[in-house]
Amino acid sequence: MRNKVILITGCSTGIGFDASITLKKRGYHVIACCRKSKDVKRLIQLGIDSVIMDVSNPHSIDKAFQEILKKSSQRIDVLINNAGYGQAGALEDITYETMVEQFATNVFGLMELTRLVIPIMRAQKNGRIINISSLLGIISMPFRGAYNASKYAVEAISDTLRIELKPSGIDVITIEPGPVTSEFRNSAIDNSLKKIDIDHSHFKSQYQTMLHSFRKQKDESTFTKKPGAVTKKIIHAIESHKPKAKYPVTFPAHLFAILKRFLSVKMLDRFITTISKHEVSSK
Repeated sequence: MRNKVILITGCSTGIGFDASITLKKRGYHVIACCRKSKDVKRLIQLGIDSVIMDVSNPHSIDKAFQEILKKSSQRIDVLINNAGYGQAGALEDITYETMVEQFATNVFGLMELTRLVIPIMRAQKNGRIINISSLLGIISMPFRGAYNASKYAVEAISDTLRIELKPSGIDVITIEPGPVTSEFRNSAIDNSLKKIDIDHSHFKSQYQTMLHSFRKQKDESTFTKKPGAVTKKIIHAIESHKPKAKYPVTFPAHLFAILKRFLSVKMLDRFITTISKHEVSSK
């Protein structure tokens, strides 16, 4: 069981880093992918096989994959598609180029690597593909439209692959975290808003409120969990004889899954608008 080869993307920080360390300790052969060489070196120093992979670049994916096959002796038992980032901003402020960047990382790269892995798993007659989605792949929040769209796409891809690959012995599983402590959250607000022309936006005051709220609150939310909460679900998805199709993580993820099922669209819109006011209301 524990000699399985597990390939993970987006391992520089947060969920990917925590999962790499934890799964390595559990005896798995982990191959962790990072975009920057300094992060690859750090993981290697920790005893984890690591390669450079920029999932937004098909050439980088293909080059890294060839190296991965050499390290794994042509075997991959579990693929964890974790790499991604969150682009904040009102949809009308998201340029074509920025939207393409969001999808290149969160969707196109995920699918390209998955396409390369599927023939390996099919030849083995087994395998598990675990896609890290999000609470925002379940419900839509204002000023998260680009990220929402990318994670809804991940949900659709996962649902389709789950049906298509079942006869080949390949399970496709979706993990849906809510708020998790990581550098991802810093990038989602502070860094991604640099791609927005805030000064000329209709929502200038809302952006200023978002930045103020984010820098003040950071990870103090009662519902924010550590990356280990996600890793725990990943372990169940890997080791269970009958893994679930979807694993919500954190109370908000469970709550919104229920609310979306039972509330009308208008009622859910009102609820989301209400809970978003503290972050995006202008003053």
